[in-house]
Amino acid sequence: MTIIVLTRCPSGLRGFLTRWLMEISPGVFIGNPTSCIRTALWEEVIKYADTGRALLAYTTDNEQGFTFETHDHHWHPVDHEGVTLIRRPKQSPTITAKPPAQGWSKASKRRRYGNR
Repeated sequence: MTIIVLTRCPSGLRGFLTRWLMEISPGVFIGNPTSCIRTALWEEVIKYADTGRALLAYTTDNEQGFTFETHDHHWHPVDHEGVTLIRRPKQSPTITAKPPAQGWSKASKRRRYGNR
C-alpha cells in the first residue's frame, strides 16, 4: 500500500499521479504500485512539487509495518533504534496573551458597590 499526500502542489502533478494512484481526497493519493513504480512516482513528485510539500508512506517489512519519506516538510523522519519517529522543529515561545487589564472588573465593582 502506498500513500502520497501533496500540499500546495501544481494540479498537473495531481493529474499525473491519478494515472497510477486513486485520489481519495484532494491531494491524498492511495494505491498499490510496485516498488519500482513507487520510486519513479516519488522522483517525479520531488521534481515537480515546486514550493509545495509532499509525503510518501508505504508498507514495508519492519517493526512498524510502514515507512515514510518527506519533501520540504518542517517535520523530518528520524531513525531511533529501528523505529522511525518524527522530529518536529523546536519553536521559540511567543507571547500572544494580552496583559491583564488595569483596574477593577465589572463583576468586582458590582460586588463591591452592590447591584446597582
